[in-house]
Amino acid sequence: MVDPEKQRLHRQYEAAVKSYEAAVRAFRKQNYGKAAEIFEKLVASGVRDVAERAQVHLQLSRQRSSRPAVSPRSVDELYAVGIASLNGRNLELAAEQLGKANKLKPNQDHIRYALAATHALRGDIDAAIEHLEAAVTLRPENRFHARRDEDFRRLASDPRFRRLLSSAGS
Repeated sequence: MVDPEKQRLHRQYEAAVKSYEAAVRAFRKQNYGKAAEIFEKLVASGVRDVAERAQVHLQLSRQRSSRPAVSPRSVDELYAVGIASLNGRNLELAAEQLGKANKLKPNQDHIRYALAATHALRGDIDAAIEHLEAAVTLRPENRFHARRDEDFRRLASDPRFRRLLSSAGS
């Protein structure tokens, strides 16, 4: 029997992901006002994973729409620039900024997950697996996200990736 509450939560999550994707498209087109509007709604949505990612983009959208870019200094700023670069497929800058964030504040699952995605897209499979394994160890829910994340498509045939995603607790 299907749990109606689980169905409702799943529909809410799927809707939030679609809205997030629309906001990222607006962000990539440098329509920061529209992106910020959608990200604000997602931050308030209650869908934790999406809200966390939306918060980063919301800050970045606001910064970009109000003033020229400044060099990131804090872990949060480095992460925000790294994620924006990852989404814009500026993988070299993403790896640089996320790497700095990881050095400043190690053992953060969201930073390690983003580094895994960045390295997967760059074709650095060993680094991608290493960071993803750390992200999953720090937060097992990352296993679920990685299964559905298109950024990890290149890893699909790697036995280490398949083993990591099918580990106990999934």
